Amino acid sequence: MKDTDRRTAVALGLGAGIASTLSFLHSATAQTYGPTEGKEVAPGVREVTLTNRPSRIAAYKQVSMRDVIYQPGASDGTPMPMKNDMVCHMTEGELTLTDGSGKEFIAKKGDVWSCGKTVTTEGGKNNGKTVAIMRVIDFDKPV
Repeated sequence: MKDTDRRTAVALGLGAGIASTLSFLHSATAQTYGPTEGKEVAPGVREVTLTNRPSRIAAYKQVSMRDVIYQPGASDGTPMPMKNDMVCHMTEGELTLTDGSGKEFIAKKGDVWSCGKTVTTEGGKNNGKTVAIMRVIDFDKPV
């Protein structure tokens, strides 16, 4: 077996580190969607159901996940009361979110927030130049 000098060992270690980092970055990229995937919920706003399963939290029957895709300039309309408890996460772009009282906040890529059933009203608009994707994790109450 050939001896490996320190330079070669460092170069191999660096190469492996860079390769694993690039692999991680590729796996962490957001899902992209075609223009007709999912169902249209408002002009320029589509919803794609990702998964659902029974909840392990006693207060909820089911947990599900969906992506809401906003084209540039698209809005989902007037703020509406939430139908269930949920957690939202911006995976791409930015949304201007307005609650029922007219208060606004901008959700940027990576932001997370929660909404409570009937106590939260919210409407979103993509004021940016790129597609905005909001991932929603719904907690459905028992019927």
